[in-house]
Amino acid sequence: MEYSPPPLFKQGAPARVKVTVFAFISIVLLMVDARIQALATMRQVAGTILYPLQKAALMPRDALAEMGSYFSSISSLKQEVRDLKIAQVAVAEKLQQAQLQSAENAQLRKLMGAREHVPVKTMLSEILYDARDSSTRKIVLDRGTRQGVALGQPVIDNAGVVGQVTRVFPFTAEVTLLTDREQAIPVQVLRNGLRSVAYGRGQSGTLDLRFVAPNADIQVGDVLITSGLDGVYPAGLAVAKVTKVENSAAGAFGGVVCQPLAGIDRNRHVLILTTLPQVPARPPEEPPVPSKKHLPKMTPIKEGAVPIAADAPKVPAPVAPAAKTPATPARAPAPALPAPAGAARPVSAAAVPAPAAPAPAPKEDR
Repeated sequence: MEYSPPPLFKQGAPARVKVTVFAFISIVLLMVDARIQALATMRQVAGTILYPLQKAALMPRDALAEMGSYFSSISSLKQEVRDLKIAQVAVAEKLQQAQLQSAENAQLRKLMGAREHVPVKTMLSEILYDARDSSTRKIVLDRGTRQGVALGQPVIDNAGVVGQVTRVFPFTAEVTLLTDREQAIPVQVLRNGLRSVAYGRGQSGTLDLRFVAPNADIQVGDVLITSGLDGVYPAGLAVAKVTKVENSAAGAFGGVVCQPLAGIDRNRHVLILTTLPQVPARPPEEPPVPSKKHLPKMTPIKEGAVPIAADAPKVPAPVAPAAKTPATPARAPAPALPAPAGAARPVSAAAVPAPAAPAPAPKEDR
């Protein structure tokens, strides 16, 4: 029984014939195009007509590719922003450290310059922290007895006096600032040499000059320097600047408020004066003058007696002869010594009363 497709699916010529015909046509066209270049115009026209269809067919693929690149670029940008922020923080930290080191170098250079002008030996030290007691004005340094720090040594910086060492440990030292209530320093006005004493005012961070006469020649803006009278601070170190002068006509003294010149709150390094200034030795003390109460009393001179000069040598008075006894014979009176030139006459024996003769001892009954 022979199988034949239904009339609806009839395809005309067989498939082999079609393949052969179309293959032949393709070979002919290839040869003609290669030899004559006659199909170039047709190819351009076909490409132009088919381009919109090609783009429409590629749109889904391009959309998916662009969507993937969009999300990948967003994630990469976010990561890049995070990296840039981290780098910015690191750069800012390095910049702050560089600025701090630059400020410290500038201060150290100033301290080295100040060290050359100080007439005593100094030691560089760093401020570690403030003292725990909030009611006092103290700081702690990184130098102690192991480095040669002792009690009472002054502490300065490039601008002026900072304070004085009041407590020492093996590796640290505690410094009481000038603004503490328990601190006082002798000063003098640089403009006219007027001397006074500056006292700390505690938490206010200022100094004041007490017991100043109301008419004292002190003006706002005057610079106070150390006078060196205490033997602790070398003379000529800057201490403070006068910021306020109160002249009260009713009071016995005026009020002068000063601002310290040392950069205690700004700097981290200070200088410790390890040697005190050489002070001339004190002159020997004069012997005390005897008071009138301890002077010998004057004795009255009897009539007929010759007064004795103060610088005349003393002449021993002649001894009166004692009563003759069989055991002790009488002695002759001692001759008078010659008086030196310019001295008063010696007192005669007749003028000086002779002492009474001793009474004879009672005889024992045998």
